[in-house]
Amino acid sequence: MSAAQTPDHLAIIPARWGSTRFPGKPLADLGGHPLFWHVHQRCLRAKLIVGAVVATDDPRIVKACETYDVPCVLTGPCATGTDRVAQAAQQLTADGYINVQGDEPFIDPGAIDAVSYALANDPLGADAVNACTPIDHPDDVNDPNIVKAVGDSENNALMFSRLPIPFARGQHPGYLRQLGLYAMTGSALLTFAELPQSPLERAESVEMLRLIEHGHRVRLLRTRDGGPAVDTPADLDQARQYLRQWAEPHL
Repeated sequence: MSAAQTPDHLAIIPARWGSTRFPGKPLADLGGHPLFWHVHQRCLRAKLIVGAVVATDDPRIVKACETYDVPCVLTGPCATGTDRVAQAAQQLTADGYINVQGDEPFIDPGAIDAVSYALANDPLGADAVNACTPIDHPDDVNDPNIVKAVGDSENNALMFSRLPIPFARGQHPGYLRQLGLYAMTGSALLTFAELPQSPLERAESVEMLRLIEHGHRVRLLRTRDGGPAVDTPADLDQARQYLRQWAEPHL
């Protein structure tokens, strides 16, 4: 990509205190640093974005961001992380925004660049690009904390679910895990925030379903999986082990 083609994209890391499965998760300790710090560090390694900002409505997270010298914007209450990104985007200026969820401490910086590039160069003008990666471990297929993605022959998202989809009644399918990594244009973010929460979104608690149910194009982009996400305290234990064994030399 030449300099003229480089998109002006900003990463926004939504971070809320009141997670149902893991209250206070953004400040959970991972290797001596809070979880949000690890996500921010991974964002800083991406080459195609202009910066990374935490978006939160909790003063405890604001204070921690100040302690770690991480840029932060304050939002009001939000129904989802993408609604929070949309609120934060109103205080920031960019051509597009990369939603890097705050529970992905090992997100691959190359994947951040990949969704940024894909959004800027999508020939059909996708409203959003959602990173996904093949699921290798059989237990992950049945884990409701891991969202599965299904797309059509042109990689347009058809469905996201916490159940194993597609159902393996005949030939065993390949499963894709939705990563907490979306790229959206500013106009798409505004549209998302104005749309009502859809029935499937409410049932599955997967916000990208809001765009799909209202007829908007979401492109799936296969990228490399950087490491485990942290949805629950048990996931945090796994992340700590992963950090000790694999990630620590690279941070």
